[in-house]
Amino acid sequence: MQEKGNISIHTENIFPIIKKFLYSDNEIFLRELVSNAVDAVQKIKRLGSLGQFNGEVGQPLVQVAVDKEAKTITISDNGLGMTAEEIKKYINQVAFSGASEFVEKFKDAKDANEIIGKFGLGFYSAFMVADLVEIQTLSYQEGAEPARWVCDGSTEFEITEGTKTTRGTDIILH
Repeated sequence: MQEKGNISIHTENIFPIIKKFLYSDNEIFLRELVSNAVDAVQKIKRLGSLGQFNGEVGQPLVQVAVDKEAKTITISDNGLGMTAEEIKKYINQVAFSGASEFVEKFKDAKDANEIIGKFGLGFYSAFMVADLVEIQTLSYQEGAEPARWVCDGSTEFEITEGTKTTRGTDIILH
């Protein structure tokens, strides 16, 4: 499995604009990525309690690891994980209504938190601090294959077969 493509956005050059807004609060990326990881862990627990996931939920885990030698920060969880199709749906489509309105409304905004919260852009805050963002993930769904997503902050991405052997997601900031 290998796929290359472009992240779907409604306004050309939206990434630089997003980065500009987010740049004012450098720590926001960590809060957003940890929040996403916590959500994934809570969702797998909920599926387990509803009987929609019969596997071992295990002890909830959200971990942040810094590798100074490799110059990476990794945010890991043992939550839902994602399939390649879910990556395409949730990561590759910056899908908010009225991107032009977004740009106009917030071009002079001072509060990055307001922007991120309203438009679900938290994941993309990773590009504030990383030249390359990598996702290694394995979905909870029976028979799911591990998937790997890589993007350098442009609108181009690559999805390939992943190497993750346990349920959950690793977001690796290079």
